[in-house]
Amino acid sequence: MYLISKIEDTVRIPPERFEEPLEDVSVDILNENYVGKIDKKLGLMVTVNEIEEIGIGKVIMGDGAAYHDVVFKALFFKPELHEIVEGEVIEITEFGAFVRIGPMDALVHVSQVTDDYINYDRKRGALIGKETKRTLEEGNKVRARVVALSLKGKSSKEIKIGLTMRQPGLGRFEWIEKEKRKK
Repeated sequence: MYLISKIEDTVRIPPERFEEPLEDVSVDILNENYVGKIDKKLGLMVTVNEIEEIGIGKVIMGDGAAYHDVVFKALFFKPELHEIVEGEVIEITEFGAFVRIGPMDALVHVSQVTDDYINYDRKRGALIGKETKRTLEEGNKVRARVVALSLKGKSSKEIKIGLTMRQPGLGRFEWIEKEKRKK
């Protein structure tokens, strides 16, 4: 789920950027400092949307930079347990498929792809159902449900998200369409 949150912070504007518009410099610095970082309550910061307020700059002795108190809006992505998500398969391994959901990657373990027994075809880079012959390959679009979530750590690389596609209405989009036509 995406959400926008209002945040207050202090931005250090280095002297070499004094000639540039204050709001643009503030957005650049805030994005450099925070994008890709994890907040346990808000999730992964995707971008700074807008600056709402910029206070008068203060100079600290021994540092030529100006420090401005700012209030800004930021966009966050935080998957929720049991949330239905859509994404693209970015990698297939013998133990499952990695799916890009928004700015994060999640894992669908082979046991959670379908109710069918799954074989891994190394040459093709695909997961194949033994009975149904359903295939899952890189580039496939899928719908899945979040079943495990760990937002520990400070960056998106430390996040662990587990998905399942073993429920009605979930799986590769083509599988879902075939099921709809059967009914």
